[in-house]
Amino acid sequence: MVLCCNCTLLPKELSVENGDAAALSQKSNGCSENGAYGSDEDSERAGPEGEEDSAMEMEEAVASSSSSSAAMSKTRKARRSKSNSENKKSPASSRVTRSSGRQPTILALFSKGSNKRKSDEVNGEVKQETNPEKEEEELEEKVHLAHLLMSRVVSLQTTPPKCVDCRQYLDDPDLKFFQGDPDDALEEPEMLTDERLSIFDANEDGFESYEDLPQHKVTSFSVYDKKGHLCPFDTGLIERNIELYFSGAVKPIYDDNPCLDGGVRAKKLGPINAWWITGFDGGERALIGFTTAFADYILMDPSEEYAPTFALMQEKIYMSKIVVEFLQNNPDVSYEDLLNKIETTVPPAGLNFNRFTEDSLLRHAQFVVEQVESYDEAGDSDEPPVLITPCMRDLIKLAGVTLGKRRAARRQAIRHPTKIDKDKGPTKATTTKLVYLIFDTFFSEQIEKNEREEDKENAMKRRRCGVCEVCQQPECGKCKACQNMVKFGGSGRSKQACLQRRCPNLAVREADEDEEVDDNIPEMPSPKKMLQGRKKKQNKSRISWVGEPIKRDGKKDYYQKVCIDSETLEVGDCVSVSPDEPSKPLYLARVTALWEDSSGQMFHAHWFCQGIDTVLGKTSDSLELFLVDECEDMQLSYIHGKVNVVYKAPSENWALEGGLDMEIKMVEDDGRTYFYQMWYDQEYARFESPPKLQPSEDNKYKFCMSCARLDEVRQKEILRVMEPQEEVDGKMFYGLATKNGVQYRIGDGVFLLPEAFSFSMKLASPAKRPKKEAVDEELYPEHYRKSSEYIKGSNQDAPEPYRVGRIKEIFCSIRSNGKPNEADIKLRLYKFYRPENTHKSMKASYHSDINLLYWSDEEVTLDFKAVQGRCRVEYGEDLTECIQDYSASGSDRFYFLEAYNAKTKSFEDPPNHARRAGSKGKGKGKGKGKGKSASASEQSRQEAAEVKLPKLRTLDVFSGCGGLSEGFHQAGISETLWAIEMWDPAAQAFRLNNPGTTVFTEDCNVLLKLVMSGEKTNSLGQKLPQKGDVEMLCGGPPCQGFSGMNRFNSRTYSKFKNSLVVSFLSYCDYYRPRFFLLENVRNFVSFKRSMVLKLTLRCLVRMGYQCTFGVLQAGQYGVAQTRRRAIVLAAAPGEKLPMFPEPLHVFAPRACQLSVVVDDKKFVSNITRTYSGPFRTITVRDTMSDLPEIRNGASALEISYNGEPQSWFQRQIRGSQYQPILRDHICKDMSALVAARMRHVPLAPGSDWRDLPNIEVRLSDGTTTRKLRYTHHEKKNGRSSTGALRGVCSCAEGKPCDPADRQFNTLIPWCLPHTGNRHNHWAGLYGRLEWDGFFSTTVTNPEPMGKQGRVLHPEQHRVVSVRECARSQGFPDTYRLFGNILDKHRQVGNAVPPPLAKSIGLEIKSCVLAKMKEEATGPSPERLSLKAEAKGHPSQTEG
Repeated sequence: MVLCCNCTLLPKELSVENGDAAALSQKSNGCSENGAYGSDEDSERAGPEGEEDSAMEMEEAVASSSSSSAAMSKTRKARRSKSNSENKKSPASSRVTRSSGRQPTILALFSKGSNKRKSDEVNGEVKQETNPEKEEEELEEKVHLAHLLMSRVVSLQTTPPKCVDCRQYLDDPDLKFFQGDPDDALEEPEMLTDERLSIFDANEDGFESYEDLPQHKVTSFSVYDKKGHLCPFDTGLIERNIELYFSGAVKPIYDDNPCLDGGVRAKKLGPINAWWITGFDGGERALIGFTTAFADYILMDPSEEYAPTFALMQEKIYMSKIVVEFLQNNPDVSYEDLLNKIETTVPPAGLNFNRFTEDSLLRHAQFVVEQVESYDEAGDSDEPPVLITPCMRDLIKLAGVTLGKRRAARRQAIRHPTKIDKDKGPTKATTTKLVYLIFDTFFSEQIEKNEREEDKENAMKRRRCGVCEVCQQPECGKCKACQNMVKFGGSGRSKQACLQRRCPNLAVREADEDEEVDDNIPEMPSPKKMLQGRKKKQNKSRISWVGEPIKRDGKKDYYQKVCIDSETLEVGDCVSVSPDEPSKPLYLARVTALWEDSSGQMFHAHWFCQGIDTVLGKTSDSLELFLVDECEDMQLSYIHGKVNVVYKAPSENWALEGGLDMEIKMVEDDGRTYFYQMWYDQEYARFESPPKLQPSEDNKYKFCMSCARLDEVRQKEILRVMEPQEEVDGKMFYGLATKNGVQYRIGDGVFLLPEAFSFSMKLASPAKRPKKEAVDEELYPEHYRKSSEYIKGSNQDAPEPYRVGRIKEIFCSIRSNGKPNEADIKLRLYKFYRPENTHKSMKASYHSDINLLYWSDEEVTLDFKAVQGRCRVEYGEDLTECIQDYSASGSDRFYFLEAYNAKTKSFEDPPNHARRAGSKGKGKGKGKGKGKSASASEQSRQEAAEVKLPKLRTLDVFSGCGGLSEGFHQAGISETLWAIEMWDPAAQAFRLNNPGTTVFTEDCNVLLKLVMSGEKTNSLGQKLPQKGDVEMLCGGPPCQGFSGMNRFNSRTYSKFKNSLVVSFLSYCDYYRPRFFLLENVRNFVSFKRSMVLKLTLRCLVRMGYQCTFGVLQAGQYGVAQTRRRAIVLAAAPGEKLPMFPEPLHVFAPRACQLSVVVDDKKFVSNITRTYSGPFRTITVRDTMSDLPEIRNGASALEISYNGEPQSWFQRQIRGSQYQPILRDHICKDMSALVAARMRHVPLAPGSDWRDLPNIEVRLSDGTTTRKLRYTHHEKKNGRSSTGALRGVCSCAEGKPCDPADRQFNTLIPWCLPHTGNRHNHWAGLYGRLEWDGFFSTTVTNPEPMGKQGRVLHPEQHRVVSVRECARSQGFPDTYRLFGNILDKHRQVGNAVPPPLAKSIGLEIKSCVLAKMKEEATGPSPERLSLKAEAKGHPSQTEG
C-alpha cells in the first residue's frame, strides 16, 4: 500500500484554525491529497540525485493506493509542533503538517503482514558526498593526469550500472552498506509493545481504541533499501514505492535525550510509507518523521554511518527556510544578494556542516523552489508571488528547476493561510497636488481601458503553459476566479484562470519577458501631416477674400483676411484642417499667409502637433498642442473651421508656485479651444520653450516661424569659403571655410572619420585571434559549446578614433567659365599619427596620453564635407601652461612633442613649419564654433574664467555613495549641499567624500512631508532645504515593483503611484529647481510599454519644464565598462535645455545601440558621433594593470601601490597628489570549490566555465571533487568526436528531469550543462575579463554564477576587487567607501560613473554660461536651430 508524504514547509504554509487542535480533513484515497512530498533535489551525494519524480509516477502511486484504502476515510489529528501554540505563522516557527491517508489498523496488519509494494525498475541512483568546500591549495596536476589515463581505459559509451532500488552508482566508492542490527534488536510489532515505550500492551482493545498511530522517537537511525544500501529518503524513492527500511533505538515521545539510554533497539522498521516535516522546533531545527504501517517516528540523531546523508537533508530544509523568509521581506533582491544571505548565515548548532555555499543552494534548488511555490499558494491571490522575484527566476533558470510538479496533490490541505506581516518598504509616496492629480485622475480611466483591451486581447490566451501538472488540473469551482466564470454561475467579467491553475512556468516566463528589451524594433515612419499639392475640388461659394490684396509678390496676391462659411479668418488665426481620410481626426494649424495664384486660393499652414503624436502618446492632455518645425502650402478649401489656441506662458513667479493646489485644467474644453506651452522636436523628443523669433515689418504678411527655422538650418548646413587669397594652377585658395556655423582656418586641427585616410605604416592587425586548436574533448567535455566567435567584453569590433589633421590649404578648382566652383571645397591636410598608428602599435598607446599625437609631413587632399569637427593641436613646447592643465581644459585638445617618419620608423624633432603654426596661437581663445564637444567643455571653461560661474546649489536624492555628485563637482557646475540616502553605509560614504553636505539618512517621503508642512529641520535637527534653495535636483529613483514591459494593471499601477519615481517628481514640483536630472537603468524608457517614461515627461511638461530623454553608454565617456543608462533632463522656463554630451571615446558598437522605440516611433538623442570619436577606447589594462597582485579573500584595507601608474587612465585616477596608500583593494573570499574552479579557468581571452577540465581536484578544505558523469544521450548536441555521451540528465533525451541524475561537488557545475541549451550555453559564467576588453556592467556583488558572471581577474585566480570595480566606474582612487566588503561592492555597483556625470555636467554648465552671456549682452541676432546644433554647433536652442 502506498502513502505519499506531503511535506511542504515554511511560513505561508499551514496553520489551520480549529481552536488549538489543527485538524485537516483528509481525502479518502490513501494518497493524501496533500501530496507526495515535493521532495527535492538530492541528498547526501555528489552523484546524480534529486527531486521527486515525474507526474506519471505520482499518478501511478495514487492509482495503486486508492483501491486499497478507499473505504477507510477518517479524520486524523494533525500534530502540532511545540512552537505552533498560537495560530500564527511566524517565520521562526513554520508549521508544516503532513496529512497521510487513512491506514489500516495495526491489528489488520498483524494478520496480513506488511503489504508488498510494487517497485518501479528505474535506472537512476544516488551517490555519497564528501564535506562542503573551504579553499584550495595548489596541488600538482600529475595525480590528475594519472587518474585521467586510468579512467580512459574505461569504455566511453557505457553508462555505469545503478542499483534498481536506490539508484546509486554501484561503482561509487561512497556507496555504503548498512552494518546490521545488534542481536537484541526487535521487530516492529514486538518493539511497539515493549514496556519501555509503555503506550499499550498486547491487549488488542488497546490497538483498536487508539485513534491515531502511536508516536515515538527514534535515535541512532540508518535508512537503507532491500539490498542494504544506505540511501536518502527524500529523492522520490518512497513516492515511487521503493521499499526503504530503517533501524535504530526507539524512545518514548516525551524523551528529548538523543542518546541510546532508555531506547529499545529495533530492526528493519518499515517499509516507510511516508516521510514528513513538522515545524521548526522552537525556530531553528525542523522535525522530520517517518510513518510506517504501525507508528509514526520522529527522527532524533542519525547513526554515525548515516550522519553524512542525513545532514544534507537538514541542510536543504533549513536552506529553504532561509530563502523564503529572506524573499518574503526583500522581494526585489538579486540572485547575488540571496547568495550573500546564504553564505553569511551560520548554520544552527548540531547540523553536520559549517557553512552554506552556492553549491548547496543549487543542489537543493528544486526543493527550495517547491517550498516557495507552496508558500505562494497559501498567499493572497493579489499578492505578487515570491516565485517571480528576479532572484527566484535566476535560480530556476540556473538550476533547471521543474515547476508545478507536485502542486496538484499538495493543494487541498492548504486551507487557511494566515497573512505574514512583511517588512514595510518605503512609505507611501508623498506627492504634490499636481503630481497626484496627473497620476490619479488622469490615469485611472486609462488603466481601466487598458485592462479591458488586454482582456479582449488575452481572453484566456496566456494563462497556462499547458504542460505542467498545474495546467492539467480541472477547475476547482470554488476560488474567486472560478466563481466569476459563467459556467459556475458568475458574470464572466474577470477572465482570470482558476487560482489552482495559475501556471508557475508562465508566471516566470512573463516576468522574464518583462525584463528583456528589444533593441531592434522596427519603427514606423513618423507621420507627416498631409500630402502636399493634393487638389481638392474647390467649392468657390464657401470662400471669399475680405478686402484688397495687401501685397503683390511675383504671381501671388497676398491677403490679410478671408471669409469661409461666413466665418472671417485672418493671418495669425488658428484653424482645423480636414484630413484626406474622413476617419482621421482634424489637423490643427496656424494660418501664416493667405494668397491666390495659379493653384487657387491658398494658405500656408504652420502645423501644431497634438499631444498624442508626441512621445507622450495617450498620457498627454487632449487639449495641449505643441509647436513643431513643420509647415506647408494648402488650399483654403481644406479648412474646416476656426479654433482658439492659447499660449500659456509660465507665470512670473513660476518657481514659487511648486506644490500649490493647482488647477489641472489649463483651458475649458468647449470643443474648439486648445493651448500650447512648448515647442517639440519630433526626432529627438525634446520639449522646449517656444522660440522667440519675431517677423520684421516687411515680411509680416507671410512670416512663418517654421520656415524661418528650417531655412536657418539649411543656411548653416551650406559649406562656404571666405577670404579668397590667390589663384594658382587652376585653383582658388581661401583663408577660411565654414560648416555648421564652425569656422575652419589654415593651421586649425580637424577631426575626420578613420576611413578618411590611411597611414603608410601597415599594422599587423591585432584583431584576429589565433585559430582554435583541436581540444581534448574527454578532458574538456563542455568546450564544444563555444562555437560563436563573439566574446563578451571584447574590443575586437571597437572602431578606431578620429583621424586628426592640420589644414595646410583651403581651395576650390576654377571652372571653365573662370569662376571658382565653390560648391566643391577641398582641404589639403598634414596627417597626424596617434601612437598606435606608428610601428610601435597598440603597446605605445597604452603608456602614452590619449591626446598625444606625432607630427608627420605626409599630406592628403580631402573634401571639406568629410570634416567631422574642429580640434586644437599644439606643439607641447609652445604651450604657456603645463600639458596637464592644457589637456584638462577641454576634450578637443591634443598636443605633439615629436614628428614621426614612417619610412625610417623613427621619431624626430618636428620641423619649423609644424611648430610655427602652433605658436601663432591658431584657434586659441576663439570661442566661435568648436566641434560639439568643444562647445560643452572648452568654451565653457574659457568663458567661466571670464564670467564667474556660481555653482548650482544641488540636492542629490537616492544619492548612493555619490557618483553623480562627484561627476558634477568635477565639471565645476554644482555644489551638493544636501543628499538623501536611506541605506546607511552609502550615506556614510557620501559624508566621507563630501564633508560639507547635509546627508539625510531617511525616507525621502518623510522629508518631503516635513518640508511641505513648513518644518525647517528634521527630528535630528538637520536643516531642511526650503523652497527656492534648490537650483539643481538630481537622482536615480529605484524602480523595483513595476519595472517590466507589459502594461500597467491596477496592482502594478498602484505600486507605481506609490513609487519613488513619483516621490522624486514631487520633489521637482515642490522645489522647482533650474535643472533636473533623473538617471536610471536603460530599460526605464521601456518599462510598461514606456508608460513610466511617458508619465514622467508628462509631469515635467505640465509643471512647465522643458525636457527630453536619452540613453547614454558610459563606456563612451571614458570608463572600461559597458553601462547603458537612461537619462531624463529638464530645465526650468527661461533656462536652456542641455543637449546630451557627445561621446569622447570609441566603444564596442554592440553596446552602443542607444535609440529608443516608443509606440512604434524611434527616437534618438542629439548625439552625432555614432561611428567614431576623439579618443581610443579605455581597456581593462588601462584601468587596473598597475594594481598589486592579491589572492582570493584578500582583506587588507590599506596596502601600498608597489609601482607607478602605467597608463593615462591610471595617472588620472590616482590624481595629481602623491598617494602612497591604496585603499579597498580587497576581494570576496570564495568557497574552496569555487576557488578551485577559478584556478582552472584558463587565462586566454573569452575563457569561462566551458573551458574547465573534467577532473578530480583536491580542495583546500581537504576534500576532493568528483568528475562529472555524462549519463544520457543529448538529443540536441549529439555525441562528442570520441562518441562519448554529452547529457547529464534524462531531460537531455526529451524526458522529464530525474532527480536522481543530479551531481554535486564537481569542477564543472552540473547545473550548467543541464540547462545550457536553453540559456546560450551560460556564456560568460566563471568568465575572465580580457586585458584588452572591458568590464560587463559592474554589479553590486561579483559572483561567478551571477547574472553577470564575467568577474574573474584576467590573470589572478579570484573575483575582481572593490578597487578594480570602483575604477571600472571611474571613481578616483582617493574616493572613500564605507562598510564591509559587500557594502562597498554595492555602493560602487549602484553608482553613476563619475566620468559620465561629468560629461552631462559640462553640458549643463555650457547652458548656464550661454544664458549668463546672453543676459550680459542681450540675445544674439543669430538664432540657431536644434538640428544644426546637433550636427556640431556649440550654441543652444533659444528659449
